[in-house]
Amino acid sequence: MRKLVKCNNFTPNNINITATYRKMEEFLSLSLNDLPIPKAHAYLLGSIAPRPIALVSTLDRNNIPNLAPFSYFNVFSTRPPLLIIGPNRSGTTQRNKDTLINAWETFEVVVNIVNYPIVQQINIASAEYSAEINEFEKSGLTPIPSEIVKPFRVKESPIQLECKVREIIALGAGAGAGNLILCEVLKIHINTAYLDTNGMIDQRKLELVARMGGNWYCKASAENMFELPKPANEKVGWDVLPSYIKNTHILTGNELGKLALFFPKPTPEEVEVYKTNHVSDLQEIQASPQLLPQRIQQLIQQNRLHEAWLMIYSMTPLADNAN
Repeated sequence: MRKLVKCNNFTPNNINITATYRKMEEFLSLSLNDLPIPKAHAYLLGSIAPRPIALVSTLDRNNIPNLAPFSYFNVFSTRPPLLIIGPNRSGTTQRNKDTLINAWETFEVVVNIVNYPIVQQINIASAEYSAEINEFEKSGLTPIPSEIVKPFRVKESPIQLECKVREIIALGAGAGAGNLILCEVLKIHINTAYLDTNGMIDQRKLELVARMGGNWYCKASAENMFELPKPANEKVGWDVLPSYIKNTHILTGNELGKLALFFPKPTPEEVEVYKTNHVSDLQEIQASPQLLPQRIQQLIQQNRLHEAWLMIYSMTPLADNAN
């Protein structure tokens, strides 16, 4: 018969914890409005990254096509389906982008999503060409007719969104000032090669490309993607962790976060069974309390979160863990 370990005398204070275990970092603090525009621009874009890229197709009043990529771009509403593109004035010449001028004149755009197979071609389209130059010809990308609006779609783009411009908001009048082009999506076109068996977009197939600071880009490839389930309910959170676990210098913020999000927690009955079945392990930890966070870390890294909580509850009076 296995002997039941009594752990009520275990004192977490025996663990050598460091409340300030994270290194105190130094910060460079700046007022962006006091910096030259190129430097402020570099700090902002290096910080707010990665950013999705919209390859925006427009026509001018003479029906000359324009194609330009923008990383000041995102989705902001589902009903109605709204995107915002943010072309800035030039930081040197204060000139507005052709995309903005065309949007003012026609109130129609097509947003083409950028993935890795076309990244070099969209880089060509990013050059500062004069207004009469056709970037489709320069980039080698293929224009195809839209169904509702006049600007062309990009055949090579995995997803194309036909939009009408609802509003344009100027954020300033000087060099580097932004403009918001508020676009309502009228129709979306998705290359079926990027759909899963349920007819939904397979993020792993897309290989979307995003903009970073300087000349840096990144690719959302399958090996670099991960899923995070939504928190189950209000019973999860950092506050449910015992203080000696939160303050150990061994567990990282991500590891503690995984532990804090786990639900449901073990029942008292499960804890008693665990104590009975892990006598030698728990005795070893009682003799060397420093082992506790190390063992918990191993369990977290192996995604054995239920067992990690069983160990925590086994080594701590359950009254302290009533939450």
